[in-house]
Amino acid sequence: MRIEVKGLNVEVTDELRQHVEKRFEKVDRMVSELATCDVILSEERNPAIAEPHKAEANLRLKGVLVNAKEHAGDMRAAISEVAEEIHRQVTKRRDKTRNHRKSGTPTIRRPEGFDAPAPAEG
Repeated sequence: MRIEVKGLNVEVTDELRQHVEKRFEKVDRMVSELATCDVILSEERNPAIAEPHKAEANLRLKGVLVNAKEHAGDMRAAISEVAEEIHRQVTKRRDKTRNHRKSGTPTIRRPEGFDAPAPAEG
């Protein structure tokens, strides 16, 4: 999975980039190598906002877009929360797809005591 980290009103340091990569490792194991994840880190500059740090993640999978946004008092906490939310959504989607494949029509079974008619000779 390719991860791209962007910052709005925040300088994206190597430490933040490594934290993002570490937190998204679980998701990386679950999705294709072709998946792309855009992580946008931003900070609200309004002192009236209690949780000014915001992390947003957009994960593009085959045919679907998974999105999550989280606010926190600390940027690392916001990153961790958004990674857990993305992991939860990907797990739910994967399980739903697997269960859907299994729930197809069952194989044809004959009722007990049913004997197939003998082929007619003639």
